[in-house]
Order: sequence, then structure tokens, then C-alpha cells
Amino acid sequence: MSIIATIMNTATGRPIQKMKFGRMPKPWASFNLENGELVTADRVEVGKPAPGKFITPVEVWVTPKQD
Repeated sequence: MSIIATIMNTATGRPIQKMKFGRMPKPWASFNLENGELVTADRVEVGKPAPGKFITPVEVWVTPKQD
């Protein structure tokens, strides 16, 4: 079962994109964004599922380089 996570920008607090992982990402995981930029996860947050749902929201916080 794969994990669908929302990639969040640490500096702005805004979502960057959705990404699918084969397993739960580690807080030190490195991966490429859609624009090709290599980023490292700052932290991974796992929320509570909505009532009646079993899908748990996962957020991976990253700090992309500033252009």
C-alpha cells in the first residue's frame, strides 16, 4: 500500500504538491520535486483520519531553495 503525502513548504506553510511514496517517508529522506529540485524532508507529520475514513493525512515539510 502506498502513501500519498502532501509536500509542504516550511518557509511559507503552503502546500507545494502531492507525492506518492512506496512506504512511510523518513524525516531525513531526500527526493525530487516535480520541478526537479532535490529536497530533504525537515519533518513528517501524520494526522488523524476524518470520522468514518481510514485514510490518514500525511504531510512532509521541506525547505526548497529560494530563487
